[in-house]
Amino acid sequence: MIPQEFLDLFTTKIAHAHLATIFPDGTPQVTPVWFDYDGTHIIINTAKGRVKYNNMLRDPRVTIAISDPQNPGRYIQLRGCVASMSEADGDAVIDRLAKKYMGVDKYPWHSASEVRVTVRIEIQRTQGMG
Repeated sequence: MIPQEFLDLFTTKIAHAHLATIFPDGTPQVTPVWFDYDGTHIIINTAKGRVKYNNMLRDPRVTIAISDPQNPGRYIQLRGCVASMSEADGDAVIDRLAKKYMGVDKYPWHSASEVRVTVRIEIQRTQGMG
């Protein structure tokens, strides 16, 4: 689903994504997030109870924008839907993302009171530039 000319943003470059979710009143909410890609889904991680978590739980439609860190005018936009939200692998996934983005084995801001949730997003449409 990802066009070949943008695969580097998912495989070799360390790019941040901007995730747009929808508030109950229909307005957008955008958050920068770490992400991974398994060849089918965009994978993000959040904490239970956060705004983006609540928004996705209520309305699974999302948009993600990813810019090339070396050329911000080159980007891909992904529209899709939350395919699953799981607490089962939440801690392992945030640790994997911390390794990718920070070079550390463990997410440094773990909190015993926080429940980590892995979100898998099904891509339904892409648009890119650059």
